[in-house]
Amino acid sequence: MLNRRILRIKAFKELFCFAENRSMTLKEALAEYERSCEAVRDLYLFLIGLIPALTDEMERRQEAARTKFNPTEQERNPNRKLVENALARLFREDPDFSRVLERKSLSWDNCDAFLGKLCDALPSKDYYQAYMASPSSSLAEDAALFSRFFEEELEDNEDLEKILEDLSVYWVDDLDYALICVSQSLSRVGRSGKWTLPPLYRSEMLAKEGKTVDNDHLFATRLLQGAIGEFGRYEALIADSATRWEKDRICTADLCLITLGLAEIEHVPEVPIRVSINEYVDITKFYSTPRSASFVNGLLDRLVQRLIADGTIEKSLS
Repeated sequence: MLNRRILRIKAFKELFCFAENRSMTLKEALAEYERSCEAVRDLYLFLIGLIPALTDEMERRQEAARTKFNPTEQERNPNRKLVENALARLFREDPDFSRVLERKSLSWDNCDAFLGKLCDALPSKDYYQAYMASPSSSLAEDAALFSRFFEEELEDNEDLEKILEDLSVYWVDDLDYALICVSQSLSRVGRSGKWTLPPLYRSEMLAKEGKTVDNDHLFATRLLQGAIGEFGRYEALIADSATRWEKDRICTADLCLITLGLAEIEHVPEVPIRVSINEYVDITKFYSTPRSASFVNGLLDRLVQRLIADGTIEKSLS
């Protein structure tokens, strides 16, 4: 589920906390890192739970309209394609899904206003109208509808972000990635007709498919252990290699990203140097200043060449 890009981002956030609070221990940082990773899967589960919750709300609305005084013909005989969708039924009837939601106390029961807004907005959407007008009916079609729904209605949704902020300190930052995971999961369900709880790390998923891959959990642990355990050495290397002008430009975010790059290059031998540098330069574009990408790239490259020259790093730069 979690790929190495998001693992690097989470390592960066933990290292940033450490840099701001040097009393934090490695054990504390690793424990917080594990909680942060597990939170992504919890959010994924919470979002999947929206499928039966929204379906139930649509059905309640249809029933209320049908039984009101003097309903219209359309209200007496509504199009029940959505409320009878096979995807919601699959999740309602899946004992594993129900158990994990109950164990983690993940529920949309207190989100009536948000569900109401979604139900009000759906009928005006072109993709929803096309779905309701289609004479066909299949699990794959239902999965495609909800995948489009998550993409169209939940990205940059301020009401959803407020809900997530109240439920978890991690979830708002994880939303975009969790939505991608939901979409991929629904595509698999649409093809296979079944759902399984995804492994926490992408390498575990690939291993189940018979592929030989490096362990992502071990990658993340070595990365954070190396960065925190040798933070003082890396900080001194960075300061020593920077010019006077560059020293004034080193913010905490850049310091942490360069440190992680060095830690990955030294402590994760299977990852090529250029891959590591490119990854942290890309992350810089989202989490640091506009000019940081070129600065981080240049300083990392300079430091790596220095460490290769003195024999500290035995990888090739290319």
